[in-house]
Amino acid sequence: MLGWRSARGARGLRAVAQAWLWGSPGRPPALTRAAGAPCPGNWQPPAWPEPRRRPLSLSAAAVVDWAPRPLQPYLRLMRLDKPIGTWLLYLPCTWSIGLAAEPGCFPDWYMLSLFGTGAVLMRGAGCTINDMWDREYDKKVTRTANRPIAAGDISTFQSFVFLGGQLTLALGVLLCLNYYSIALGAASLLLVITYPLMKRITYWPQLALGLTFNWGALLGWSAIKGSCDPAVCLPLYFSGVMWTLIYDTIYAHQDKRDDALIGLKSTALLFRENTKQWLGGFSAAMLGALSLVGVSSSQTAPYYAALLAVGAHLAHQIYTLDIHRPEDCWDKFTSNRTIGLIIFLGIVLGNLWKEKKTDDIKKNTESRIEN
Repeated sequence: MLGWRSARGARGLRAVAQAWLWGSPGRPPALTRAAGAPCPGNWQPPAWPEPRRRPLSLSAAAVVDWAPRPLQPYLRLMRLDKPIGTWLLYLPCTWSIGLAAEPGCFPDWYMLSLFGTGAVLMRGAGCTINDMWDREYDKKVTRTANRPIAAGDISTFQSFVFLGGQLTLALGVLLCLNYYSIALGAASLLLVITYPLMKRITYWPQLALGLTFNWGALLGWSAIKGSCDPAVCLPLYFSGVMWTLIYDTIYAHQDKRDDALIGLKSTALLFRENTKQWLGGFSAAMLGALSLVGVSSSQTAPYYAALLAVGAHLAHQIYTLDIHRPEDCWDKFTSNRTIGLIIFLGIVLGNLWKEKKTDDIKKNTESRIEN
């Protein structure tokens, strides 16, 4: 009796197991699935979620994110993830190098690459110095609180060592130039060190930045020609300073509330609601100085066409600027790279046009002699 009950119980357990594994009795698994019942016969263990892969991108920020983790704070300290500052430092150098080229020739590509390397290094050094001076202020400003020194990712000693490395490499670039340019480049170091302090002293720190950032307008010409031509270099330098007052005033409007709270100064706080009028004046001065550069360097039609495009860009930029929206200020600030590139393109095409103009004059002269 006990054996019969045991056998009956075993058969019952097998029937329950078969029904659980294969579906209802008398129905094939496919029908069971079609009826909406689960089909544990095809059950598979849940897969672990795949690790999230970062999308492949060639942007500067993506390159920094892909760098080894211990290196990332140093790259962010150099602002390699935000290359707009490097562009704004580099472009006045390209203007000067382009203007110094021989008529009908492209700019010296070796010098352009050399100054590009120097711009990356000196912008990195300037940002390192700036963050070392401002580490306590940066902690109090929302936009800058995550900078590596303020956030504690890099110590003050480490930043000193890193700064020394950048300046050493920049010195190596400078030593590739002639003696006049080496002395001229070394003279800019005082500006690089002191301009971050200006926001504590004056409402015109943007002017100090302009004097620093546009030093390449002098250096590029001297690197090609051996010395500076005041008739070309000084108005070019002045135009670059005016340009910096435009874009960095726009930039400063992002932080004006925090700056006012912690006692820092800027042209944004000085100009307030009159900002657009000031920017319009700076734009007129910039375009006037660039026109004088064109006359002094015998520029041609493409150069002046580029100035017209720059004037239109500046007018649109200032007219549509909303100084109370930080995101709009950032967009307008970064659009100044386009202005710098238009000027460079105008210089290059204008210089190439000189050769064409010279050839036309020669042909007309020869034809007159023949007649």
